Amino acid sequence: MSDTPPRVPYWHLWTDAAGVSHQTRCALNHFVMAAMGAGAAPQWQGTRTRDGMTVMVTVQPVGWVGEWHENPKPQWIIPLSGRWFVESMDGTVVEMGPGEFSLGEDQNTRPTNGRRGHRSGTVGDAPAVLMVVQFDALPTIDQPCRFS
Repeated sequence: MSDTPPRVPYWHLWTDAAGVSHQTRCALNHFVMAAMGAGAAPQWQGTRTRDGMTVMVTVQPVGWVGEWHENPKPQWIIPLSGRWFVESMDGTVVEMGPGEFSLGEDQNTRPTNGRRGHRSGTVGDAPAVLMVVQFDALPTIDQPCRFS
């Protein structure tokens, strides 16, 4: 695992004082190595916050696995590059890559056979770059597909 914080490029579409839009190539580069929750392996995190939500970009290194843990808050997880997997307590395993996303809302699980919440990790030989949008709302219970 590299000790060098990652740089994640993005395009910024912005408007100047004359009302003309421009695009500038930028990079997210303020990352710290930390766990997202109890039981999760450390990963690079860059947090951006505004208006009752937290937006962060995480970079899961090749081979990263977050053993059984719950999402810290209800959150959308959007793969930007690479691939990752999520395994739920019922044994279902889903792989995702760019163009796919997940709502992580597995709070309030009960430990069963050494499992609680989910496990997740990278797939393949590239890091998984994920955008995570956590929101300040209580998780729901027994409401699958609450956002339709």
